[in-house]
Amino acid sequence: MAQKPSIPKGTRDFNPEQVAKRNYIFNTIRGVFETFGFQPIETPSFENSETLMGKYGDEGDRLIFKILNSGDYLDKIPQEQLTTNNYQLLTKNISEKALRYDLTVPFARYVVQHQNEIEFPFKRYQIQPVWRADRPQKGRFREFYQCDADVVGSDSLWQEVEFIQLYDTVFSALKLEGVTIKINNRKILSGIAEVIGASDKLIDFTVALDKLDKIGEAKVKEEMLGKGILEAGISKLQPLFTLSGSFESQIESLKSILSTSEEGKKGMEELAFINSAITELGLTTATLQLDVTLARGLNYYTGAIFEVAAPKQVQMGSIGGGGRYDDLTGIFGLNNVSGVGISFGLDRIYLVLEELGLFPETVTKNVEVLFINFGDKEALFSLKAIKQMRLAGIHAELYPEAAKMKKQMNHADKRAIPFVVIIGEEEMNSNSYSLKNMISGEQFKLSLQDLILEIKKKS
Repeated sequence: MAQKPSIPKGTRDFNPEQVAKRNYIFNTIRGVFETFGFQPIETPSFENSETLMGKYGDEGDRLIFKILNSGDYLDKIPQEQLTTNNYQLLTKNISEKALRYDLTVPFARYVVQHQNEIEFPFKRYQIQPVWRADRPQKGRFREFYQCDADVVGSDSLWQEVEFIQLYDTVFSALKLEGVTIKINNRKILSGIAEVIGASDKLIDFTVALDKLDKIGEAKVKEEMLGKGILEAGISKLQPLFTLSGSFESQIESLKSILSTSEEGKKGMEELAFINSAITELGLTTATLQLDVTLARGLNYYTGAIFEVAAPKQVQMGSIGGGGRYDDLTGIFGLNNVSGVGISFGLDRIYLVLEELGLFPETVTKNVEVLFINFGDKEALFSLKAIKQMRLAGIHAELYPEAAKMKKQMNHADKRAIPFVVIIGEEEMNSNSYSLKNMISGEQFKLSLQDLILEIKKKS
């Protein structure tokens, strides 16, 4: 007996209704991207390993899917390497490519590789799948789509302001209210690390701090101690764990904490500028909130950091994020090119819209009319009418076989097709069409023009 097929954990099949709903989100985001002047690009699903490794920190590196070299990939490996425990060296020799972890690093590679063809500042958007060897759970998958927008070649803070507006515009278009756009600045985190005497442990400090809402204050402090950050320094962080209030009041509180750090002061100035502009411009549905514990585990952000939280009534992780990465392209040999970008978490946005019932009914619009098949003559007559209906924008199809009437009607019923057209000898002789409403049960004869008008009126 054949084994029942399955798919890898953390991946999914999508039925027609789910694909239609996902396309609704894609198309909404794509439309806003283009309204804001972003242009589309695509990059390969896998990159050379050296392009990806070392760009996301130790945690990110562990989550990158490696691809084994084709052919007899062990043949050229020295025997001593096969018998040692140096898995890192062995992996490097048997795997030269990896599935992309996100879209930002491949984009940085794209910019460097195509720098002579690009007009800067360059605004690009990209909607493609990414892969992470993560532990699957609700809202977290090993294969998922990202929807990114980035600008490279400009260090203006107006770009950050526009990205906040872009987030707000997308969520307004999706009718998703109560979204919170959290913002912080890497310079503030660097300033705090400086003040507590942990500048040399900035990444360890920020990775731990970023987990505050997940593991709590005590565990964060424990992790920092484990990374060698002194207890005296950690005690200076206490005001951060309870920092609250308005954007402006939090900035005021930070001024005393960061009074001795020029880097920290610069970060506060940048955030104050962004907040002032957004206050003046206004947001439609989203709220901008300062969160000084927001660090995100990626070590390439250098300025603003964004994370988007779903409405409070939905238990869901972040549904978007991003930030400024002034030196990202420098790792590929192109220096002094500032960049900033954001990402939408499509799969989590889908789950939020589904839970809140925000998908429009028209998103999953079905075939509107099915023509019953009584034989070749009737089928050809039907297809001529179907051609005209499709030109009129009506979703119409012919049942492929001349099966029993009951079977064809049951097919229409199971697929929730609202109309059925029946054409026999009488209809062909009078050039008319019998239309049956599958919901009300009504049936009447119409000309082709009236048939088209009737279905368009009811759909």
